[in-house]
Amino acid sequence: MDFDTLLKIANETLNPHQLSNGASAGSVAAALVTDKGNIYRGVCIDIPCSIGFCAEHAAIAAMITAGESRIDKIVAVCDGIGIVSPCGRCREFMYQINQENLKTEVLLDCGVVTLEELLPHIWKG
Repeated sequence: MDFDTLLKIANETLNPHQLSNGASAGSVAAALVTDKGNIYRGVCIDIPCSIGFCAEHAAIAAMITAGESRIDKIVAVCDGIGIVSPCGRCREFMYQINQENLKTEVLLDCGVVTLEELLPHIWKG
């Protein structure tokens, strides 16, 4: 799958809306394709006390639920902004669920990089 298709899926997944007083969802969406060619997508959940989660986490959770862990490509988009980079937590999360994900291609607004390039100092516990 190419990034044009994955980007289209991410943009179609955007769905900004209020959940409750102070809580919202869908202003960031992510789409990923696994090494098996399956596509998973997710949206962010933002709540005032900071226990929400990122769109990448939602897409990865769907992938894990389906029994997969190897991400081939991933992209995230923000409503009104466009392509955004995964945050540090998401980068580390992708690595921790499968170390082969260092090879994951990540679409940024400046081009394609690997997760390894975005995560030069891996946490080792």
